[in-house]
Amino acid sequence: MVAFSISHDRIPNNVHLSDDKRLQRALEMWQPNFLNWWLDMGPQGFQEKDIYLRTATSVDSDGWAVFDYVKMPEYRWGIFLSPPEKNRTIPGGDFAGDPVWNEVPGEFRASLRRLIVTQADTEPASVEQQRRLGETCPSLYDLRNLFQVNVEEGRHLWAMVYLLQTYFGRDGREEAEALLNRRSGNIDKPRILSTFNEPIDEWLSLFMFTNFTDRDGKFQLLALAESAFEPLSRTCRFMLTEEAHHLFVGQTGIQRVIRKTAELMNEHDCDDVRPFEAIPLSIIQRYINFWYSSSLDLFGSEQSSNAATYFAAGLKARAHEARDYEDHAAKTGHYDLEVLKNGQLVKESIPLRNAMNEILRDDYIKDNEKGLNKWNIELQKHHIQHTLYLPHRRFNRTVGLYSDHHFDPQGHLISKDQWEESKTHWLPSKEDRAFVKSLMKPVTERGHYASWIAPPLKGINALPNDFEYVKI
Repeated sequence: MVAFSISHDRIPNNVHLSDDKRLQRALEMWQPNFLNWWLDMGPQGFQEKDIYLRTATSVDSDGWAVFDYVKMPEYRWGIFLSPPEKNRTIPGGDFAGDPVWNEVPGEFRASLRRLIVTQADTEPASVEQQRRLGETCPSLYDLRNLFQVNVEEGRHLWAMVYLLQTYFGRDGREEAEALLNRRSGNIDKPRILSTFNEPIDEWLSLFMFTNFTDRDGKFQLLALAESAFEPLSRTCRFMLTEEAHHLFVGQTGIQRVIRKTAELMNEHDCDDVRPFEAIPLSIIQRYINFWYSSSLDLFGSEQSSNAATYFAAGLKARAHEARDYEDHAAKTGHYDLEVLKNGQLVKESIPLRNAMNEILRDDYIKDNEKGLNKWNIELQKHHIQHTLYLPHRRFNRTVGLYSDHHFDPQGHLISKDQWEESKTHWLPSKEDRAFVKSLMKPVTERGHYASWIAPPLKGINALPNDFEYVKI
């Protein structure tokens, strides 16, 4: 891979920003507004601390990140695109095989802007959701990982704002300002997607969010990386390199919670580890049920004319479209979908293009199953006869075909009364959330970890677990 040099202007970049003075001025005007938003809505209480963070210095595989102590407001947020693929063609849709676009076709301008704005809105939203978690960190290692996720979400916001301001003129500048004005959970000006308005006020929810919700982000980026619009594709390809760490935080964080619970179950020969200030497997399962089902909603409706339009136009394709599929037009294929008719689930064949959301959701589910398998192997290692599971895709849905009905975690249709009677067994109750929150006591001594989570198997960047990841 060819290395791209990074400019050392006020805004680090590899897009030759200094060659476009108008755009440079526009982004430099947006920059102080971003920093004001960061100081107001970013991590609370740690803005002046030195954090051991990685920062992009180039986009080649060997040098895209360097590690050093940085105060978060001084983090070198910037604009980075992966190197262009020589002679790249449009992977899917009506224009498959044609040269990719480096400008926005007028007929697709509104749709493309909508896609970019929706993706962009998730980035600051997650920072806002997590802004107070530092106050209850389970270790310096975890605290550093939280801040790494936060600053990278901020950089992903920069990536999307660059596209808006470069290719959408005044509309793009207005959208960029609106991204800093919406607030997660605000009644009057909430974030666009409901999951990004959910409170995250304890660390078990953070790990669930970074595992399940950021994994949705991974698959949305994979689909957008196949876009006919080359600047968006290149932007998403680089974002995916950073997204991997966010999934690592969630995947391994949940696994460490499970490991600690399993150790205490064996040590005390019990199932309920709450007296030992740890989290029972039953509560972990209910949290899985909630965050997984909430993240499934983010893919949208199972049948979607919008998804079909995006695919036909080449704006968004299937994950790994060029690599994994032979029929890139998808005009004649069909997808078998279970729908409700007369109170019964029946299979219905729908046009493949209308099922693009569901195809991406299929890939997401398979990816989650791999992570779930690792958690169950952890239990097996400790000889715990318990199996965690992912609830059925119909369970607890608020978007799509199943949102007006109730289903149990196995996907069986149930009545509203049955749902009301059983939902506290399937989803976190107020008591569950209160208990988990009661465990959130800050641990900031080097090499020490909270009672409810096991240490990681290895540190960041080959450093020891007792490294001073955050200079408290």
